[in-house]
Amino acid sequence: MKRIEYSKVRKVQPNNFEYNGEYKEDAVQMQLFVFNEDGYEEYKNVNLERVIKECIDPKQEHDIKWLNVHGLHDVELIKRIGELVKVEPLIVGDILNVHRRTRIEELGDVLFFSVKSVLPEEQAGMVKTEQVSFLLKGNTIISFQEKRRDYFSHIRERIRTGTGIVRKKKNDYLLYLMLDAIMENFFITIESYEERIAMLNDQARQNYKANFIEGIEHAKDNLVFLKRAITPLREALLSLKSVRDEEEYETIRKSTHVYFARLHQKCLELLDQTDYDLVSLDSASNFHFAAQGQRMNEIMKTLTVFSVIFMPLTFIVGVYGMNFDNMPELHTHNGYYIVLGVMVVTIILMVIYFKKKDWF
Repeated sequence: MKRIEYSKVRKVQPNNFEYNGEYKEDAVQMQLFVFNEDGYEEYKNVNLERVIKECIDPKQEHDIKWLNVHGLHDVELIKRIGELVKVEPLIVGDILNVHRRTRIEELGDVLFFSVKSVLPEEQAGMVKTEQVSFLLKGNTIISFQEKRRDYFSHIRERIRTGTGIVRKKKNDYLLYLMLDAIMENFFITIESYEERIAMLNDQARQNYKANFIEGIEHAKDNLVFLKRAITPLREALLSLKSVRDEEEYETIRKSTHVYFARLHQKCLELLDQTDYDLVSLDSASNFHFAAQGQRMNEIMKTLTVFSVIFMPLTFIVGVYGMNFDNMPELHTHNGYYIVLGVMVVTIILMVIYFKKKDWF
């Protein structure tokens, strides 16, 4: 997880269209859905000319049109889509600049919404992100994804089968469904981290190695990153769910506010869970350091006991190692055995004393 460098954000100016993401291998693909309550039409790998034709067809004026774009590295295509919906150039620049934070903005009759979507990678402890942007205008919604992922497969299936109320609602309800799908990725990611956190908490009671703390810090960094992605999404949804000022976003209908309120509640749940997981990691880290300190204290206590026991023995050996001629004990026939006995008795007495004091 890299910290976003300011220079990378700064060099992308509103009128300097440049995709600054990392997904540039696959060709850009577009899918178009045109639907109403009675039926739908689906166009796979559609070109822009077909999109323009469907959008200006007077027979489909009241139909909901959903254009999904996979890939942002074809800058000219993104510019032409922006011109199609007559969006401000700075919004096109923000679609291509994937290092911006989550935000919502309405310019004229166009609503722009960009969010971060995350999924855990196969490699343990890794999280990859991509920016997903939305443009809403009239009965049209355009979604931009950096690469092809299956975030919205269940939504497409609902449109095809007419399940639920998606074909009875407008494009703002479709926006709600897509944001809900993106938020499910956060739940999946945090759930995978909770399994890892549980494992780290167990290891904290057994592993005293210094490299163990690196795993905890790595998990904390990723959770902080997730929290940074969720917090601005919560702020954006807070403004969308407002019913007191229904004119704040003309593109969002009053009847849809309740759905965005649910998403806002999910954001709060995600933040609560993230905070709880961070506290759990702090607890594991503190327990690890406390266990290390306790283990060090036990080692030092053991060494201290042995040192104290051998101090009088060392003193006795030092006294009788001076070898002066006027030391009568040196010429005693049983002096060696007497000194050994005194040493043994000294050790026994000291051990009994330490036991009574409960020093070990």
